[in-house]
Amino acid sequence: MLQGARHEHIESLHGAAAELGIAIEIVELRRGDQVDAHLDGLILPGGESTAMRKASEGAALLPALFSWMDSNEHRPVLGTCAGAILLASPGTNRAPFIGASIARNAWGRQRQSFEATIEVHITTPPGDGVGEHRNDADRFNRRPLPVAPNAAALEDEGFPGVFIRAPRFDTESLDCQTIASLGEEAVGVLDGNRMALTFHPELTLDRRFHRWLLTEAERCKGER
Repeated sequence: MLQGARHEHIESLHGAAAELGIAIEIVELRRGDQVDAHLDGLILPGGESTAMRKASEGAALLPALFSWMDSNEHRPVLGTCAGAILLASPGTNRAPFIGASIARNAWGRQRQSFEATIEVHITTPPGDGVGEHRNDADRFNRRPLPVAPNAAALEDEGFPGVFIRAPRFDTESLDCQTIASLGEEAVGVLDGNRMALTFHPELTLDRRFHRWLLTEAERCKGER
């Protein structure tokens, strides 16, 4: 919860949970001492990776998250845009969490941001209807961004990809599974239970990737 599209991910998780018919508890992480070993899954949101690293310095959040991932390699992690950068390039002399190299802002500046239909190559858990999109303010009076009605896509027609100053994977050096592509380019990868997307699924009503995270978290919890 340091910076970026974290409130939008919370809204997407609520919607995905409603689609799956399950109850969830969302833990908002702002300090390293809040990272609990009993967390069932993790989202690293989109935003600005450098700002996230700087904001983490005082509260030591990122080191705690990386240590959690080291100790819980089978629990699911979803990293989007800046979160994908942190998975591929965690820094601090750490090995990458995914087998992919990534370049920041590789599509260009803010004005080069764009939307495009993405092809998804994995089957994600189906949902029973569309969970309601809520726009409630949190205790800091912060509301999720509104989502346009046409942001919901039929899953057989591709995924509505939103790319904002997006990073790019080095497709030729990938050492993990490509799960989403734009033309010939990988824009989503999966390495074990670590999913990295260079686009923003939390800015759409298509919650298939959030349903994946919740389903995997529930499965791993059941195996413990």
